[in-house]
Amino acid sequence: MRWKGRRQSAQVEDRRGARTGPKLAGGGIGLLLLVGVGLFLGVDPGTLMQVVQTQQQGASTPAPSQTGLEDEQAQFVSVVLADTEDTWGSLFEAAGRRYDKPTLVLFSGAVQSACGFAQAAVGPFYCPADQKVYIDLSFYSDLQDRFQAPGDFAQAYVIAHEIGHHVQTLLGISEQVHREKAGLGEAEANQLSVRQELQADCFAGIWAYHADRTRNLLERGDIEEGLNAASAIGDDRLQRQSRGYVTPESFTHGSSEQRVRWFERGYQTGDVNRCDTFGEARL
Repeated sequence: MRWKGRRQSAQVEDRRGARTGPKLAGGGIGLLLLVGVGLFLGVDPGTLMQVVQTQQQGASTPAPSQTGLEDEQAQFVSVVLADTEDTWGSLFEAAGRRYDKPTLVLFSGAVQSACGFAQAAVGPFYCPADQKVYIDLSFYSDLQDRFQAPGDFAQAYVIAHEIGHHVQTLLGISEQVHREKAGLGEAEANQLSVRQELQADCFAGIWAYHADRTRNLLERGDIEEGLNAASAIGDDRLQRQSRGYVTPESFTHGSSEQRVRWFERGYQTGDVNRCDTFGEARL
């Protein structure tokens, strides 16, 4: 991808290295009790003040300096985010709507979102409650080594897919799916989840269409990287790797073939109307 030197988004929140452990119960009263007990037991006052300062900082402890690779990755995702802003901003404007930009949160290890507490093991995710995308950049090592999907465009596809969920939120699709799933059994609810995820893949393809044709962001081999990434994280492939067999009724994101096909649909057409996964009988 030709990403270096391009505009970076202002919508990036860097929480890498921030503490996510629980704060001392009782707030200021708890801290006063801690100090009182410590002094009674003869603890050095300087040590007590360090504890107080640490507790007051809580989850906002400054992040330590990052490695050069992490810094470059942070710049990269910021550029990709900016490019999705350009794509969806233009498409929403053409439809007479306003595109509200999401925030991308970088974190390390674990994070607190409006959707709850999450470990890095869950992978990148979008929270509609705060309209933020969350990603631990170590996921990109997993993408390359564990999922065998290397390349910068594979990494960009991951961001574009999560932005696809933000688009669904703005269009009211996510809320509609949430309401419909409430009255369904597990298998039927999973099918709705699959349709929602495949639409996000199609939206990622739409971003790739415009990034390529409008801004010449893509290089030879990039689309193949994206297709490989879409295939690598298909439910059937992940289930086969983890337990040796596949149960389609438990799919929540779609098979490798489905994810590839819907990403290609978006990339080949650039048309949001061609991403109606909910209206198609065959996924």
